[in-house]
Amino acid sequence: MDRVKSSMQQVPNPIPKVLSRRTGGANSLEVEKENFERSQAVSINKAINTQEIAVKEKHARTCILGTHHEKAAHTFWAAVNRLPLSSNAVLCWKFCHVFHKLLRDGHPNVIKDSMKNKADLTDMSRMWGHLSEGYGKLCSIYLKLLITKMEFHIKNPRFPGNLQMSNRQLDEVGENDVNNFFQMTVEMFDYLECELNLFLAVFSSLDMSRSVSVTAAGQCRLAPLIQVILDSSHLYDYTVKLLFKLHSCLPAETLQGHRDRFQEQFKKLKSLFYRSSNLQYFKRLIQIPQLPENPPNFLRASALSEHISPVVVIPAESSSPESEHVVETEDLVDTDIPPQPAVVETRFDDLFGAATDPFNFNSQNGMRRHDDKDRLIQQLTAEIQALKEELETFRIESGRLCQALRGRVSELEAELAEQSHLKQQALGESEFLRAELDDLRRVKEDTEKEQRSLTEIEKKAQANEQRYTKLKEKYTELVQSHADLLRKNAEVTRQMTVARVAQDEVDSVRREMQEKVKAAQDASEQQEKAQLEQLQGLQAELHSSRTELETLKGSVMSSQKSSEEISTQLSALELEKVELVASVSKKEAELASIGEELERVQNSLATGRESGVKAAEALQNQLNEKESREQALEAQLEAQRWGALEGALEEAGRIIQDCLSQLDDPTHISCTSSADYLLSRCQAAVECVERLQAARDGFHADSTGVSELVQAVTQFAHLVGDTIIQGSATSHMVPVDQADVLSSSVKSCGAEALALLAQLRDRATLATADSSKLKEVLEGIKATAEKLRPRGLELKQGELGEMVEQEMASASEAVESAAARIEDMLNKSRAVDTGIKMEVNERILASCTDLMAAIKVLVLSSKDLQSDIVESGRGAASMKEFYAKNSRWTEGLMSASKAVGWGATVLVDAADMVVQGKGKFEELMVCSHEIAASTAQLVAASKVKADKGSPNLARLQQASRGVTQATAGVVASTKSGKSQIEETDTMDFSSMTLTQIKRQEMDAQVLVLELETRLQKERERLGELRKKHYELAGVAEGWGEQEEGTG
Repeated sequence: MDRVKSSMQQVPNPIPKVLSRRTGGANSLEVEKENFERSQAVSINKAINTQEIAVKEKHARTCILGTHHEKAAHTFWAAVNRLPLSSNAVLCWKFCHVFHKLLRDGHPNVIKDSMKNKADLTDMSRMWGHLSEGYGKLCSIYLKLLITKMEFHIKNPRFPGNLQMSNRQLDEVGENDVNNFFQMTVEMFDYLECELNLFLAVFSSLDMSRSVSVTAAGQCRLAPLIQVILDSSHLYDYTVKLLFKLHSCLPAETLQGHRDRFQEQFKKLKSLFYRSSNLQYFKRLIQIPQLPENPPNFLRASALSEHISPVVVIPAESSSPESEHVVETEDLVDTDIPPQPAVVETRFDDLFGAATDPFNFNSQNGMRRHDDKDRLIQQLTAEIQALKEELETFRIESGRLCQALRGRVSELEAELAEQSHLKQQALGESEFLRAELDDLRRVKEDTEKEQRSLTEIEKKAQANEQRYTKLKEKYTELVQSHADLLRKNAEVTRQMTVARVAQDEVDSVRREMQEKVKAAQDASEQQEKAQLEQLQGLQAELHSSRTELETLKGSVMSSQKSSEEISTQLSALELEKVELVASVSKKEAELASIGEELERVQNSLATGRESGVKAAEALQNQLNEKESREQALEAQLEAQRWGALEGALEEAGRIIQDCLSQLDDPTHISCTSSADYLLSRCQAAVECVERLQAARDGFHADSTGVSELVQAVTQFAHLVGDTIIQGSATSHMVPVDQADVLSSSVKSCGAEALALLAQLRDRATLATADSSKLKEVLEGIKATAEKLRPRGLELKQGELGEMVEQEMASASEAVESAAARIEDMLNKSRAVDTGIKMEVNERILASCTDLMAAIKVLVLSSKDLQSDIVESGRGAASMKEFYAKNSRWTEGLMSASKAVGWGATVLVDAADMVVQGKGKFEELMVCSHEIAASTAQLVAASKVKADKGSPNLARLQQASRGVTQATAGVVASTKSGKSQIEETDTMDFSSMTLTQIKRQEMDAQVLVLELETRLQKERERLGELRKKHYELAGVAEGWGEQEEGTG
């Protein structure tokens, strides 16, 4: 009883505790939810951390099972939103991996819940996209892939997250609508494109010359590709099936874009599957399928039966996921389940003894076995034991939580240090950005000023354009009126011609009538004369008759017999006399009628003459009026021509003056140009001056040719202004003395051009305007530009071709000589050196030998490709003429050949010094990088004119990759040798005193500061050397000519 009392005294108020424990079961759901959230948070923090190792499968599986248990992803996103994903690239990368697993294997509601965070993921992708290397670029591409995956599943909710569907389900998704299949194919192309981009980005970020798949960092980058391979295999299979279905419904021409895009993605996917299957990391985790040698032929419907769906096989693991999950849950979740009664009884017997123990109350006292005290004691004992176990559980959990909190504190301290470092960087960047902002503001102000001046110039140009348009319209009107006047003049001329013809006809009629009247008068006169003669004859006959009558009368008396005859004859004569008088009267009547007719004709002729004179006077008046109007229009047109010419001359003067004012603009200092381009501009300006002179002479001879003179003035202003600008820009690229000469010549050119325009603007000096001084200045600029041209451009055709062949031969000889020297050094090293030094030297010289062999293959491939280029491009010309015609390409080829030969020689010298122990390993690595750059220059110079399908070009690219791998081998062997030799030089400070160690520590700090200062100076010097090398290379290669002008 004492023991029971003492045990009861140790637990004060036991009954309320038991009741409180029993009433605590009502909150079991909250406890379970809290335990679930705690276990999920622990698993998420273990899966997504800053360690550059692959995500453990058990932690990711716990997160997946949590989404199925919760039927959502709220707990996952609640834990993820507390992680600094935007400040640590490795953390973000592992988040993307876990999130990809949840989208594939988690509950279907994960996709819907995750769409709420789409905007944050997009911003994070854009933020990481500003980094061009490392995990930042990979995170940006991975986030874009996850966003694309979510959008695809939202648009196509029938597709599960793991993309596993049967053919019947795939047909049901499209609903037998060709438009749905067409759109679904496009979305799958976009989805697969994102997968391939991530594939390529991961492989390009790894150094494949080493076994990266066995390192923790390499596995961290390669692990997410398993999900990419699973998605890509399904997308490829569905794309093939959908394309066959589309080809059975649509014309082949409509699907040409789909086929081209599939061909491109097929080649990439096949290459990536092949490269992945060769990595040791994937061989034990996943069996990657191999795609067929050739893509399916969609134009042949039977090819669908030949298609084999790629199947990705994941080998079974040693332990089941359920067991791992159970173990993990038991480790993470705190359970408060009370002990079983059997255990309680056993522990009670351990405390108070068994039934056979003398302390057993039932055996000694005969009391009831289950009385109230015994029950109370048992309950209290069980409660005590449960409390002890709970206390132990709490102690273990608190220890684990303390350890987790210590780890979290360490992580937070590391994050704080990183944040402080980032803060310092941000402050530095903010200062730099503030300075850049000030510069941008100044540039903006200058730009605004230039914009305002440009606006004013544009307004002036618009005003000039409007004035020119008005002048052009006025000139068109004048030309139209001139044409109308010409037509009127032609009409008047025609009318005058008609009038003249009518007058001529009238004159001819008048002449005919006069001739007829004259003829009639002559005829009447002749008739009168004849009648007079007849009358005179009759009168004579009458007189003779009278005489005879008198004679007869005298003889009547004598002859009575003949009286009757004489009377008869007298009667006949009387009758004849009456007839003659009647005929004379008739002739007189005819003569009177003819006179009347003649008078009437004369009246009509007078009337016609008067009307013709009046019409001629009217036509003459119209002609005089037309001539006066034409003279006025000609004077107006002449004034307008001269005004248009003056406007063109004034605008040309403003253009040249503006070009001269730009020479003093500080922003113009950054503009550069080449001597070749300046020479071409000067030649064009000289030709334009001659054309201007010819147009001036033509205008002086005939003022109607003003359009040609205006065109010549406009072209003259632009070409001379361009010459001034290009001359000033070229002076920025040459030495100071030559720059001063060129600048003064350019200013003199502008002054002479303005003087010539002033002479052309004055009518008095237009005919005597002299352009000889301007020509002299332009010829001087041409001579200066000729002196500034690159020396290689002055070579003759034969010399240029021979130099190319000599440089290529020299490069080959240099490479062969270097290989021979390396072989000789290798033999000497084997004879002299031993141990680690001999091993290092052999490895370095062997890698150098491989590099020389690769360079030799590259040079031979370049020669073959060069021969193909010359044969295909020279046509009927010779090889030397082809080199001369393509002098820029030839210069680059010679420069690259020289660089390769020089790099090989320097590499051998550096290797010789390293083998002898006198050189530095860094020199050898720098020489290797220089050779890689030189060979890249040679490849670029060779392939710039090559045909893309040339086999020699393919061999050259293969040789270039061989050189790159050999260069990487030299660098790797050099680094390895350096590390081996440095490991032998161990530091032993055991024999040094505290003062000596302190002294050497101070010396080491001084040396570190000196080396840092020297490193900073050498970096600045390297930057200046690279800048000067770029400028000299640009002048020598004539890069400015390709830009055709300034900056």
